[in-house]
Amino acid sequence: MNDDVRNIVLGVIAAGVSAALGWLARTCLWRRKLRRKQAFFGLPDNSESLLVVNREAGGAELSVMRNDVFALLELSALIKDCNAHAQVVGHDTARQGFGDRTEFCVGGPSSNRRMAAHLSSLLPGVRVNADAEPGPDRGAFQIGGEHYRVEAGITEYVLLARLTMGRRRGERPVFLFCGQRAITNQAATRYLARHHERLARKHGDNSFVLLLKVVNSQAYGPDVVELVADVTGQAQAPLPDPPIVTAT
Repeated sequence: MNDDVRNIVLGVIAAGVSAALGWLARTCLWRRKLRRKQAFFGLPDNSESLLVVNREAGGAELSVMRNDVFALLELSALIKDCNAHAQVVGHDTARQGFGDRTEFCVGGPSSNRRMAAHLSSLLPGVRVNADAEPGPDRGAFQIGGEHYRVEAGITEYVLLARLTMGRRRGERPVFLFCGQRAITNQAATRYLARHHERLARKHGDNSFVLLLKVVNSQAYGPDVVELVADVTGQAQAPLPDPPIVTAT
């Protein structure tokens, strides 16, 4: 074997080793990224999760708003990316506790009984005006001492929460998407899909409650979303007592 042939063979071997090492490094990084995503969502390989579906307000018991269907599709893609499985259940048939399986609960308390139960037991500092009669406060959020009214198509709010009780190892989280309108539920699921890595770095395994604002949905749909505040503390604390008015 002359020098030229030897150099060619060594070059081919070096290229093969470099390609193998590069593939191995990319695979390790991909697996590490996947494990972090699975840990944040509580979705290890082949695990089961719940998608709790609300119903269209005023509609048939099994009807679902179009934007809520889109929200479920966003969540289904996240679950599939984690190599996990989803079971879709109606809000009025999900009669079970939480922590055994990751749960994604979509819709406000007026159309989702499961959401109403979660707000009552897990987020006592949140109140949603569910009045049936039209009015300026219909659908408004009260979080602690602050109020957030809905301006349909212009300014709308949604709560995005990841909650755990933290009582036992391996407990799975509950994700809440509680919006003032169906399009805000979709906006919250899209926000989670886009920013879950940053949220995982910031919050780790801890619970959080974020208030998001959907801007001009009549023109931009669910795509323009602003983070208003992290309201975890206010949402988990009881609502302040209303001021006592005394007659004079």
